[in-house]
Amino acid sequence: MQKKFETLQHTMPWYTVHHPSLIDRVVIRFVKERGHFRNNPILVVLDPKGRVASPNAIHMMWIWRSNALPFTSSREKILWEGETWKLDLLVNGIDQTVLDWISDEKHIFVYGGDDIEWIRRFTKTARFVAQSAHIPLEMVYVGKSSMKEKVRTIITAITNEKLSHAWPEPMIWCFWTRLESMLFSKIQIGRIDGDHDPMVQEIMKLLSYDKSTGGWAVLGRGSQVVVNGHGTKVMDTLLKYDVWKEHVATKGFERSFKDHHDMLHATEHPFFRYEFLRTSTGRMPESMKCPECLRAIEMSMAFLAAMMKILLSHSNEG
Repeated sequence: MQKKFETLQHTMPWYTVHHPSLIDRVVIRFVKERGHFRNNPILVVLDPKGRVASPNAIHMMWIWRSNALPFTSSREKILWEGETWKLDLLVNGIDQTVLDWISDEKHIFVYGGDDIEWIRRFTKTARFVAQSAHIPLEMVYVGKSSMKEKVRTIITAITNEKLSHAWPEPMIWCFWTRLESMLFSKIQIGRIDGDHDPMVQEIMKLLSYDKSTGGWAVLGRGSQVVVNGHGTKVMDTLLKYDVWKEHVATKGFERSFKDHHDMLHATEHPFFRYEFLRTSTGRMPESMKCPECLRAIEMSMAFLAAMMKILLSHSNEG
């Protein structure tokens, strides 16, 4: 560990403590209690007088990069005030190809999941509908935040079968890290407690879809997000194109798609589930609304990690 630390120390362009033992225990306790540091990296920003300007600016870095300077909480709030839920926000800084599609005002499906059979049906059906509707359509697979081996297999199948564009692992990791950072940033500035923030609802939908099995898809036209939907509802909408295609001439493709998708969605909502880890965010939201039905979510605290420590300690004592 000492050699690994020294190797990393030599590659970093900022100052580091020569050895962790030099840090006073009071400082370590302060960082853990006030900074909520557990295992994941945090970036606490201090102003010139040593006051905390941001308890954790690492989320701002992932979302806005250098635009977040000087990484203060006030800057974080200002940046969110200038944002809207759009495809640019989802893929910014990750893939120039998708940004070019957005600039060309193409119809775009950003999709993910762990079911290759669903992906095959979805991509082929989407292409058939796009050809029938005479619209330019592009698709990109953004994987899952976990199940790396399975995602690699899916990416290989998508590439070999030429189903769609697919991101490599580093891009996929960046996408899900940024998305979670968006939620944690919103929590940090207090925009989630009992507040119906439309952007928070959309972020939570994607994070919930990622934790479930199957697939999901976001349909966009240029930078505009048309639908952010679970795989079942998006697939049903595409399969029933004959039902709503008569409205395309008057309403346009994206409005017709959204209307039929929303009608299906109104009859049944996907199950919402998300786990907040203490290692990921310093504070927990006091209350939340379901992003699907907008009702208050029943929240429960999991003590699995604590119980495991207790069991292990008893095992060692025995």
